[in-house]
Amino acid sequence: MRTDVQQVADGTYLVHGSNTNWVILREGDAVTLVDTGYPGDRQEVLDSLAQVGSSPQAVAAVLITHAHNDHLGSAQYLSTTYGTPVYLHEAEVPHARRDFQHQVSVGRVLRNGWRPGVLPWAVHAIRSGGTAHNPVTSPRPFPTAGPLDLPGRPVPVHTPGHTLGHCAFHLPDAGVLISGDALVSGHPTARPKGPQLLPDMFHHERARALASLELFDGLDADVLAPGHGPVHRGPVRDAARQARERAV
Repeated sequence: MRTDVQQVADGTYLVHGSNTNWVILREGDAVTLVDTGYPGDRQEVLDSLAQVGSSPQAVAAVLITHAHNDHLGSAQYLSTTYGTPVYLHEAEVPHARRDFQHQVSVGRVLRNGWRPGVLPWAVHAIRSGGTAHNPVTSPRPFPTAGPLDLPGRPVPVHTPGHTLGHCAFHLPDAGVLISGDALVSGHPTARPKGPQLLPDMFHHERARALASLELFDGLDADVLAPGHGPVHRGPVRDAARQARERAV
């Protein structure tokens, strides 16, 4: 069974894992991998690289939007096995090391268990390694400000709220925004479809997550590659406005 890999722009691929997405940016023989799914998604990560004609050895770097287990899954594996550097916003580096952990607690999930989709999602998350101790031993802050010297030339956009150091990645040349969990288009625990914030229980600081949507207003992008849900096409500023309207 093939991993669900969708080319959303030239050299840009959105991969749908088990309830979480990651993105591959290909430039020649090298790639940048943005997020890595759950720990249990490892084979899908490797398969997705093969489907775009690449390999784990060709990954120039792993960029992590934020250090929740459903995005951090195989980062340490790639670092240990292939020496791949793992980069995050400086505020997210200690989170990736697990100096602390800002992730929805089992208790909070249970308190929301009456909501449609929450318990099936929780069972899947546990089975996929969502509650595992899964640190990155040597995460690095982004080496420069502005565009990173990596395939795709991604530009980090600090969007705190979901976590302290959450970052989206703008691809100005491709007109793409990789939004992580700052702006999604769906989730198994959410009834709405289309641009939205994740349900409140997932955010470290919901008010900051809501405020961070305004950062997308000035970005020139018409393709949204979210951390959860399908690709969304149309001006990202409009998608962010729609999410704000839904959240109030």
